Amino acid sequence: MLEELLTKEEGKTLEFKENTKSLQKIVQTIVAFANTAGGTLVVGIKDKTKNVIGLANVLEEEERIANAIADSVSPLLIPSLQLHTWRDRDLLLISVPHGFGPYYIKAKGLEEGTYVRFGSTNRLADATTILEIQKLKEHKYFDEQPNFDCAANEINFDLAKELFANISKKLTDRTAKSLGLIVQYHAKELPSNGAVLLFADHYKDFFPDAVIRLGRFSGTNKSQIIDQQTLEVPISTALEPIIAFIRRHTSMAAEIGETRRKDIPQYPPVVVREAVINALLHTDYSIKGASIQVAIFEDRIEITNPGCLPFGLSFEAALSGISQLRNRVIGRVFRELNLIEQWGSGLGRMLNICGQQGIPLPKFEELGNFFRTTLYHGVNTFIGIEEWQKQIIAHLKVHKEILPKKAQELWSVTSRTTSSRLKKMCEQGILVEISTGPFDPQKKFSLRM
Repeated sequence: MLEELLTKEEGKTLEFKENTKSLQKIVQTIVAFANTAGGTLVVGIKDKTKNVIGLANVLEEEERIANAIADSVSPLLIPSLQLHTWRDRDLLLISVPHGFGPYYIKAKGLEEGTYVRFGSTNRLADATTILEIQKLKEHKYFDEQPNFDCAANEINFDLAKELFANISKKLTDRTAKSLGLIVQYHAKELPSNGAVLLFADHYKDFFPDAVIRLGRFSGTNKSQIIDQQTLEVPISTALEPIIAFIRRHTSMAAEIGETRRKDIPQYPPVVVREAVINALLHTDYSIKGASIQVAIFEDRIEITNPGCLPFGLSFEAALSGISQLRNRVIGRVFRELNLIEQWGSGLGRMLNICGQQGIPLPKFEELGNFFRTTLYHGVNTFIGIEEWQKQIIAHLKVHKEILPKKAQELWSVTSRTTSSRLKKMCEQGILVEISTGPFDPQKKFSLRM
């Protein structure tokens, strides 16, 4: 388990600490993990170099941290504290589950002591974030809440019925209620926020930032724009015009067969479609001043939406097929309209298709309070990868790990050249070193995950 952790970088669900001197920061990290998506904190490893130092008295450190958590955190939080010995060095692994908080530092109180995880840092949660965590505990979702400003007759149910009819389904009043489009509030029936976003003709009167900004740029940055469009349509009808804009600004390759020509899109259509649906489905529409953006460059497409992964969901879980909807009404409607097939399958399907077609895998990132999917096309996939690097990559895809001695045998070079090459591949982000330090005789290397 430890070696697997050492192949990873610090992030949303992982942190390394050399010792327990900064006990307050350790407790903050544990609180942030619990509020966000859970995580693992390993004590006894330098956070920058990942050199395994170990702890002189791991039992005392375990008791010290356990007491600090019990005394400092509210409500009661019980992480798993495990002792682990690796190469004669004692480490402490703290596994923190995600819970229905908010958890906070007692001495600072709820408003000043609630922390969440952003990337590899702990951030003090603002009032909006605390409220979102509290709603999650109460199983309240933004798009399920009644919209008090929009009247039911402002929802274009003719549009909704037409979309359902296109796939041979019927939308009745009863179905609309079961999907959460209409909700009961005391004696009234009101449209939900989800219904407004999906089907209101004048949805911008209620959600002015819920637009999709599309851009085609020259080169690989945003210094020069070639074409742009702001899409202002209900999100139930947004998919096709987004796809059309992307199709218009990406190229086709031709494969000539014996009898006919076959056009091959620059980006796999299924992958593009999944990425766009993912953005529409998982945007946090409660965030003001931010919109979905699709940026097309020469070498990539970036699809960015407001809202990082929902609280309680880690990258590992999302990529393994676990689904946690931020927008339950939108999710139900998309499922009924056959826009999504299986819950949680989108990210994995994108990776599988790109892998099968031999093109670079999509990149998924949380950037502050935004989520970005970057798609790459298959041109120049191996630029910058030398033949000797390909040898090691091929070996590691089968054997997972390699010792410097084995790398030297594969390359048939001197030990000095081997060290230089392995160091270069680590600096390029291709490999990660697993060791107790730079002079560890048992060091080995694996592909960066």
